[in-house]
Order: sequence, then structure tokens, then C-alpha cells
Amino acid sequence: MEGELINALQQYGFSYDGIILNPGGYTHTSVAIGDCIAAITTPVIEVHISNIHAREDFRKLSHVSAKAKGTICGLGLAGYALALNYLVESNKK
Repeated sequence: MEGELINALQQYGFSYDGIILNPGGYTHTSVAIGDCIAAITTPVIEVHISNIHAREDFRKLSHVSAKAKGTICGLGLAGYALALNYLVESNKK
């Protein structure tokens, strides 16, 4: 699954206006996904339904956040709409 996610980021990461990504458990474990995001030109918004900073200590680390354009967490499913709105508005400029 991790490899498939990396393949998709590489495939679409140069030809779209934005990617909304919830890396799930890979948030805390995948340096490779973070590196892949750093290598693509499409902006990535990291979204988490729960607040990863209010959970267990190991979940507070994100290998994605430093490479993403932005991170939204803890706002439930509304986080996806906020990410989409940001991408739409930022592409109008």
C-alpha cells in the first residue's frame, strides 16, 4: 500500500493543481512518502480527521507535515472541505 501511494503521488504530482492526502498510519512511519511529496511540484495538503497532536506521543510526529503545503487536523471530515477550498482559492491567484 505504501508503494502504491508513492507511485500515485509520483504519477499525479506534476500535473494537478493540488492533492489532498490523509496518510493515515504512514504519517508517523513513512519517510519515503515525505520525500516523495518534497520531490513533486503539486502542492499537497495533509488532512487528518483526528487531532494527531492530542493522541499518543508517537502519533505527534509527522513525516509529511514539513513537506506538505499545509496540514489540517482535528476538524473531522470538514478538514477535507477546508483543504479543497484552500486549493481552489489558491489556484485562482
